[in-house]
Amino acid sequence: MTRTVSRIDVRTVAPPERHPLIFSTFNQLATGDALELVNDHDPRPLFFQFQNVVPGQFDWSYLEQGPATWRVAIRRTKSGAAYDGASSCCGGGCGG
Repeated sequence: MTRTVSRIDVRTVAPPERHPLIFSTFNQLATGDALELVNDHDPRPLFFQFQNVVPGQFDWSYLEQGPATWRVAIRRTKSGAAYDGASSCCGGGCGG
């Protein structure tokens, strides 16, 4: 059973801090737990970053798809190497 343990509204977080915050929160999740991400645009670049740095460790499900609000559940499917998000593929410029 998936349990949402954290909700991050990145609209209130400075862009350079978004990905590190998201990944540090994800790293703290137990297998089966999820975080809910809230944004003002589709966080698709973040999905690709997850695929690149924690492949096979997550499930990505849209809960709401715009136009003003995007909500995504990111569930940890298995444990693995932690990633700090510091070396973001977009340097945080995509807005998380």
